[in-house]
Amino acid sequence: MKKNTIAFFYDGNTSVPQQIDLVLVESKGVFCFQSNDGVNHNWVIKKVTFSKRPSGIHLEYGVELIQHIKIEDANFIQAIQDFRKQEGQISVYQKLIDLGTALHLVIAVLIMGIIGLCYWYVIPWVGEKSVALIPTEYDNQLGNSAWISNEYFVTVDSSKTKILNDFAQKLDLKNTKELKFTVVKSDEVNAFALPDGNIVVFTGILKEMKNYDELVGLLGHEASHVNNRHSMKMLCRSVSGYLFVSLILGDANGVMAVIGDNVNSLQSLSFSREFEHQADSDGFKILAANKVNPEGMSNLFKRLQKQHSVSIPEFLSSHPITENRIDYIEKMIKNQKFQIAANPQLEKLFAELKQ
Repeated sequence: MKKNTIAFFYDGNTSVPQQIDLVLVESKGVFCFQSNDGVNHNWVIKKVTFSKRPSGIHLEYGVELIQHIKIEDANFIQAIQDFRKQEGQISVYQKLIDLGTALHLVIAVLIMGIIGLCYWYVIPWVGEKSVALIPTEYDNQLGNSAWISNEYFVTVDSSKTKILNDFAQKLDLKNTKELKFTVVKSDEVNAFALPDGNIVVFTGILKEMKNYDELVGLLGHEASHVNNRHSMKMLCRSVSGYLFVSLILGDANGVMAVIGDNVNSLQSLSFSREFEHQADSDGFKILAANKVNPEGMSNLFKRLQKQHSVSIPEFLSSHPITENRIDYIEKMIKNQKFQIAANPQLEKLFAELKQ
């Protein structure tokens, strides 16, 4: 079947258009026309480049000398499109191009949305899960580096550090690695755990405590962060973009270099709600396993929340204490069975820490 229309031909040598009678020969799959110099042209449709523009459809043909045809006839343009679809000559890319500006904008917004979701949720999740690929020896190296970079700016209370370590030795903290405890002289109400097992407790938070069961609850909570590698997981989440690329490329040294550059943020990481929930649950189990009153944890949280409702201390900013967390602990106290036994040794050591 033949179809024809009036079109404009540019021979590639001049910018002057030539009006031509363009014929679509579907049986042969070619465009036929004669230029002003009397030359007959046969363009194989498969070799033609099509571009849709506001002025119509534009055809380009040739390798060294690019020739051009502009078609404005809507019916002829539709005939070309129907033929190309029938022959399967329209690529996915071309179909997307033909959708129009409005749909292009919608697609762009959707793609940007997907990229944003991946950046904020998928890649951080991958970063967190990738901790399983990092040997635990790196936890010790990073924790030690973090402490060395900070110990010049703090004053360690050696006497209370010894007492706190003696206190912890009386407990079963369910630890999977050796734990060590350091007391820092500071009015800040703060405590944090480094991935190497160093649990740092500030004298400011010790002053807030009224009973040794509160200290057991705090140590159990921080021990859970170490046992579950929460610091490493959150650190990997925070550098997940770089980490993800390094893992894809199989660059283990690059992974550790990225984490090492961010080691100073270990003590100020804000744990996710999931990690805090797990640490609270593990802390409760540690209290129960040591026959220490689990109310110690909820009492400490209530006191800290009440006394620092305006000026939020460091411990609360990195371990946000919410009503939900307190309610969760109190529900465990009500719903789970446990035994409480007085522990004169813990009570004596706690009294020494309070001095």
